[in-house]
Order: sequence, then structure tokens, then C-alpha cells
Amino acid sequence: MPNSRKSNGKAVAESLVTDLFENLREPSDSEKRWAEKTLAPTLEKNPEKPIGAPTGINLDEHGHARFTTISGMPIRRLYTPADLPADWKYDDYLNYPGQPPYTRGIHASGYRGKMWTMRQFSGFASPEETNQRYKYLLEHGGQGLSVAFDLPTLMGYDSDHPFSEGEVGKCGVAIDSLEVMEILFDGIDLEKTTVSMTINSPASVLWAMYLAVAEKQGADWQKISGTIQNDILKEYIAQKEYIYPPAPSMRLVIDTFEFGSKFTPKFNTISISGYHIREAGSTALQELAFTIYDGVEYVEWARRRGLDVDEFGPRLSFFFNAHNDFFEELAKYRASRKIWYRLMKDRFGAKNQRTRLMRFHTQTAGVSLTAQQPMNNVARVALQALAAVLGGTQSLHTDSYDEALALPTEEAVRIALRTQQIIAYESGVAQTVDPLGGSYFVERLTLDMEKGAFDHFDKLDAMGGMVAAIEKGYPQKEIAEASYQFQRATEAKEKITVGANEFVVEEPSPHILYIGEEVAQAQSKKLKSLRERRSNDEMRRCLDALKKAAAQEPKAGENGQISPANTMPYIVAAVKAYATVGEICEALREVYGTYTETSFA
Repeated sequence: MPNSRKSNGKAVAESLVTDLFENLREPSDSEKRWAEKTLAPTLEKNPEKPIGAPTGINLDEHGHARFTTISGMPIRRLYTPADLPADWKYDDYLNYPGQPPYTRGIHASGYRGKMWTMRQFSGFASPEETNQRYKYLLEHGGQGLSVAFDLPTLMGYDSDHPFSEGEVGKCGVAIDSLEVMEILFDGIDLEKTTVSMTINSPASVLWAMYLAVAEKQGADWQKISGTIQNDILKEYIAQKEYIYPPAPSMRLVIDTFEFGSKFTPKFNTISISGYHIREAGSTALQELAFTIYDGVEYVEWARRRGLDVDEFGPRLSFFFNAHNDFFEELAKYRASRKIWYRLMKDRFGAKNQRTRLMRFHTQTAGVSLTAQQPMNNVARVALQALAAVLGGTQSLHTDSYDEALALPTEEAVRIALRTQQIIAYESGVAQTVDPLGGSYFVERLTLDMEKGAFDHFDKLDAMGGMVAAIEKGYPQKEIAEASYQFQRATEAKEKITVGANEFVVEEPSPHILYIGEEVAQAQSKKLKSLRERRSNDEMRRCLDALKKAAAQEPKAGENGQISPANTMPYIVAAVKAYATVGEICEALREVYGTYTETSFA
């Protein structure tokens, strides 16, 4: 026994020496003494145990416990000044909030001057029912709206199309025409309410409908604010709700940039989205890197059109996921601001300070919600939301606890909103800016995120950009591998999901929201009536003009005008002639064709 204990002590000592000096660390004398006099005896008496099964990712090459983030990145037991660069200086690496490189936030006073926008994502069944839900959210303290569309709308089909059968109103609200969009926002002042719309391939069409509704209300386009997601690159990478091939899809996006910079200066014409990349199974670093590089790709395409980055750049916004690993998420948000500042300043030469600011919305991680013991999701969402707030998000959606099962009930939606309100008004975290800034752990994670992202950028540059990388299948394969590794670790219980693979109980199914087929029938009836009442000759003239413009090669407009081939004015005209989403998208399909993803080796 004495020999065994002596041998164990020697192994502990050797392990500590390796740990202290890994990654070129230069620990202080006091840290070395602590490791020798305090830590070593503790580990000899009580060896560390992994959080989860002692296999696979939870063991290092020597069989010792290994600790990692949810993304699989190794975590040290203690972070000290030795984990920061030798030249680390506050002014260079952090600086003050509201000052470059914006690591600590884009606003000097944080949330003390303006709280983040509590924007709840909602949309289900008919426009009438969703309209009532929006009014309910606003009455209960919601500060902005976020529209969830159903699958037919997302794919550019009308509710009465054969491909829409069984999907109308199921995962969002069914929107077929300007007439229906008017119902959706009836009684909601669009000049005073910020609205985000999660729509991508048909984004131009739904945005045109929104603008037409705002105009009918008497709103000034120069004053309305909100966001269209309009991020087609992440569709090819992760969500797969694309219609047209990449090149014409990118052209449509750039058309909105040009149109928006002239006519809707307060409206974000894109929300470059990491959320869906993360939901597809990426790591936090992959989400950060691929999302920001998508932003790089959009800027490159816009500049090739001849647009000025300082004209459209201030309206570029981002959308990130808030997952379970609290500190990893916090570091991701902080790094994102620094990275975007560096890119806009050094790569694109942006002069406008607002162009250099990373502004982002956050949504808690739908993929983290469990159908088992769904009330546990209330705790998950609260932690994820807290990370987003401490990371400096500009707006936030909190998922409802029952969303792993169905669209949320009214009670679940209210709890989700109240979660944000409790963080804002009871927790105290909004009272000071970046309260975890300066933590050796947080700063090291932030630096690692930044470096890892730029390493990915080098690979993507070498491939010729994100569109070329997508065509090669690079981001898709990277995400698939990360997803597989997490699933393997979960099934081996190396990563614990409370209530799903550990601490499991039997329980009855909860009450959930059910959407019946009567929604599809009602929408089809509306469409039939609309087609009988509108001027079909005028509608066809508008679609023919759109197709003609879409077939031309756009170039930047002259003398302050937009390109004559910009599709947006023609889409707005078609919308006002009551052409439907499906009819407008079909006209563009005739010009551009459709896209089918190929398999990748």
C-alpha cells in the first residue's frame, strides 16, 4: 500500500507539471506553490471525476478525468494570468464598452440606457389567430414581434398547392397574399412596433407585403424598423429551405440591401444567422465562424455589385443561438463583436463607425429542449437567456418549455416572456456592463473563439469564399461530424441531458397546441376569393415585368438611384396587384430554376 500511494503521488505530481505548462503557459511562482502544496494533496486524496460516464471524451490520454464544453473544447480546472497572452493589456484586448474593439459591448452604458428588446417568436395557424397572439404578447410586456411562417410559405408555395398539404399553419402562420398580411397586422401600428420576420428564400416577397401593409396604415418607410432574416447561405449550410440556386439567390439578397439602404434606412435587410447552424449540430465555434463568414460573403457580393459598404453595412445584423454551456456562449458573443470590428475595419475599410458594430439577436436553443420532463426546459431557457444578456445581446427570444412537442401554448409563451422580465427586472444583471469581463476564464475563452474563427476564415478564403465552400460541402460536412460526435457522447452518457439520458422518470404527456386541417381549408377559400376579385390582367403584367428585370444583370444605380434591374420595386408592384407568394416565387423559378443539393463524399 505505501508503494501504491507513493506511485499515485508521483503520477499526480507529473500530471500537474504537464498541466501547469501546457499551451506555453508561464505560471507564476505562487501558482506553482499552490499546485504543489495545496492542489496536489487534494487530488491525491480526492481524484477528480468526470461529469458523465468515465469514457471517451471524458478521459485524457493518461486515463485522467477530462472536462470539456458542450462543444468538446477542453477546460482547465483553474485560469490565472498565465492563461492570457504575455502582451495582454486592457486597452488593447478589451477596452471600454462602446469603444473598439467592442469586446465589452457596443453601448457605453450597457442596458442602463435601453433594455434589450424582448422579441418573442410567434406564428401559428391562421393570420387571425396569430394576430390575437401578437396582441396578447404586446399587452403582457413584449416589446417587439417576430413572425414564424409555416413551411409552405417558407418554401414559396400557396396554401392550396399540392405540396402544401398537411403543412398549412403547422409550424408557423400561413401567409399567401397582401390581403392575409393585412389581417396578420390588423390593429398593430407598424411605425411604432419593430417586427422581425424569419423568412429566407421568399424574403423579398414577404418584405414587400410588409412594406405595402405599412404604407396602407400610413406609416413612413423611412421610420419603420425591424428585420428580415433573408440569410440564404445558412439555408444551404443547415436549414435546407432554399428554392433557387446560390448565385440568383445571392442576387436577390443584394437587391434588398440596395433597396433598403435607399428607402428603409432603419430596417435591417438581413439577419445573418448562426442559430440554425447550431441547431443542425455545429459547435459554438463553428456557429461563430460560419455565421460571420457568411457576413463576409454577403459584403463581398454587395461590393462586386458596386455598393458602398458604409451605405448598406449599418443595416447588417446577426442572429445567434444561446445553448446550455454558459461560459462558452458568453465568450462566443463577446468574440463576435471583436471579430466583426476587425473585419469591417481591416478587410473592408469601413469608415462609418456603425458599419463596424456587431448587432445581434439571440434565441435560446430549441435543440436543447427535451420532450421528456418538459418543465425542466424552463430552467434551461433561463440559463441560456442569462448568458445572452451577459453577452450583450440587442434583442432576445426565449423558447417556451413545450416547444419540443408542438407550437407553444399561451401559458408556455407567457412563462417564456416572464423569464426575460425576471432577468431584466429582478436579477440585477442589467445594472452593470459586461460584469464577467476580466475573468481569466472568460477572457481566455473569448480569445480562443476569436483565434478559432480566423483559422476557419483562412480555410474558407482558400476555398474561394462561402458559396464555393458550400458547393464543395465543407461546412455541411463539418457540422455533420460535430453533430455525430455530440450524439455519440450523449448516447454513451458522457454528456448528460437531465431527464432524457439520466434522471429519467415516467410521466403523462402534457397538454399541447393542436393545429387542424381547417386552417388549410380557410386559407384555400381566401385564395379562391382573392383570385376572383383581383385584376388578373394587372397581376400578370406585374409578374412579366418582374421576370424581365430578374433576367437582367444588375449593376449599382447612378445618381442616388437603385439599379434598374433591382427586383424589389417589381415585387412590391406585384404584391400590390395581389399576386400571391406562390405566384411570385413561381415567376422567379421560371427565370432562375430550382436548386437540388448533391451528396458529398
